[in-house]
Amino acid sequence: MSQSPLIVAQITDTHLFADERQTLLGISTTQSLQAVLKRLKTLHPQPNIVLLTGDLSQDETPQSYERLRDCIAPLNIPTYWIPGNHDRPHTMQSILNTGCISAEKSVQVQGWRFLLLNSAVPGQVHGQLSEDTLTWLNQELQQHPTTPTVVALHHSPRPIASDWMDDINLHQPEALFAVLDRHPQVKTVLFGHIHQEFADQRQGVRYFGCPSTCVQFKPKHSDFAVAQEGPGFRLLELHPDGSYSTTVERVAYSAELDLTASGY
Repeated sequence: MSQSPLIVAQITDTHLFADERQTLLGISTTQSLQAVLKRLKTLHPQPNIVLLTGDLSQDETPQSYERLRDCIAPLNIPTYWIPGNHDRPHTMQSILNTGCISAEKSVQVQGWRFLLLNSAVPGQVHGQLSEDTLTWLNQELQQHPTTPTVVALHHSPRPIASDWMDDINLHQPEALFAVLDRHPQVKTVLFGHIHQEFADQRQGVRYFGCPSTCVQFKPKHSDFAVAQEGPGFRLLELHPDGSYSTTVERVAYSAELDLTASGY
């Protein structure tokens, strides 16, 4: 009997607040996350792991991470996270490291490896990978040259044809590409930050952006613009032979969005 695929759920840009009543551009980020998790619970089979790819808090408070922990814990699915530009990594480390939620950044599950990179730059919106992170990534990939691998970070290393967002995506992405180009076992790179579905390919590696669990941004806009699509998450089916497929799931959720906003 063939082995069942490994199911991965990517959840990103939850932007939670200490006060669950607070909204972001008209949407309750707590309620929209709960709607996403309710949909995720209906999946059969259930995901084997969950990846949280940054901007998990909007106000950087311990209470926002405690709320995230309390929302995720009932899933009872191994969950791993990386920070985004709105996050506080040290606070996350102390709160999001219990039960099914782990702070580990190198994980192997059912013949696949997951390497989670911190692309956040303190005090900045854009991303960049430090020399230490790139060295660690290269060493991790050298140690398992034949194991199919997923790399995840918060900021997009690929341009997405939105000028305002491309300015605050990953700076110096060529440093990342230089590492990935040496390691053909890397199959895909996942990221958040852009609040929209996105797919691209470079040197045989596919790059996927993911919708936020709250506000969505309009694709291919030169300036900031809010989209009316519902919250979402990404699913991946990873097979033992290194092949995979991926889809985006959207959730029906109504809110009085501020479509005139020029930022957030």
